[in-house]
Amino acid sequence: MRRPIRVLVVDDSALMRRMISDMVSSSPDFVVVGTARDGGEAIEKVSRLKPDVVTLDVEMPRINGIEALTHIMMHNPTPVIMLSALTKEGAEITMKALELGAVDFLPKPGGKSISLGIEQVREELIKKLKAAALSRPRRLLMKQRRPPSAHIRRLPENSALVFGASTGGPGTLMDILPALPEKLPPVFIVQHMPPGFTASFASRLNTLTKFEVKEAGDGDVVEPGVGYVAPGDYHMEVRRGRIRLNQQPRLHGVRPAVDVTMESAARNYGSRTVGVLLTGMGCDGAAGLKKIREAGGRTIVESEETCVVFGMPKAAIEAGAAEIIAPSYRIAEEIRKVLSG
Repeated sequence: MRRPIRVLVVDDSALMRRMISDMVSSSPDFVVVGTARDGGEAIEKVSRLKPDVVTLDVEMPRINGIEALTHIMMHNPTPVIMLSALTKEGAEITMKALELGAVDFLPKPGGKSISLGIEQVREELIKKLKAAALSRPRRLLMKQRRPPSAHIRRLPENSALVFGASTGGPGTLMDILPALPEKLPPVFIVQHMPPGFTASFASRLNTLTKFEVKEAGDGDVVEPGVGYVAPGDYHMEVRRGRIRLNQQPRLHGVRPAVDVTMESAARNYGSRTVGVLLTGMGCDGAAGLKKIREAGGRTIVESEETCVVFGMPKAAIEAGAAEIIAPSYRIAEEIRKVLSG
């Protein structure tokens, strides 16, 4: 019999610690091995209890969630899920946490630090904890960060670059995209992320990259050298040179779905499409990447070596959709070579 997944719950509110602990303990797959009321106590208990997963509040006194996460990832790398208030400031801090190595995050219902509606997200929390327990901390995986970019000798006309990612994806994208050159075809980015966070994610990417990155808007004219991030809760397609957003039913349980964007790119750009599928749980992106390959486009998949969760890339490989399989620290170079012809 497999042992339960050991969870440490960190929150400055005694009420929230109890509610989150009760939610976690309600599943036979988990056991709460301890709780902590601030970042300092979290650091000590991660070192002493060695949990499998940590739920970490963003806003705490004394040592906050970001400071605690930084210390944990440096000294005792452990899968961490951030619990974040749904505010602009909370979203920006969450993006920083994902860049530092947090596996995933969960917004607190109601957008407040003390969320009496936290029970609404019980199933989502359990799902994310299970994914986190299977993951590997990113700090241990990155062999090099942001290698120097080189110019693309000859940018293919009417081409497109499409990224898809889920669990572990924000941090990986924050490593790959800044390593790409300024002159690129339009870049479409689908990261499984809820509403209220994709704008901050796009803004964070925009500060890191040599090209412009923005949250996509319905009707946006597609331009070379611009990255378009699919908004939370909207599928993103490209049609006749414009972005089209819709709220058609969820695909694989998610919206935005990577498959939707990749399939539309394959229809519009054909053999001039480059699809890149990164770390994530599930199978989203496998069918879309296969459509790109069948259209004569090029496909790149992150290898198991650096995946936080080797789910989506594995599904794409098994579907025969992967032409190039590479660790995340080599993907920027592979994209440059593919685009250079």
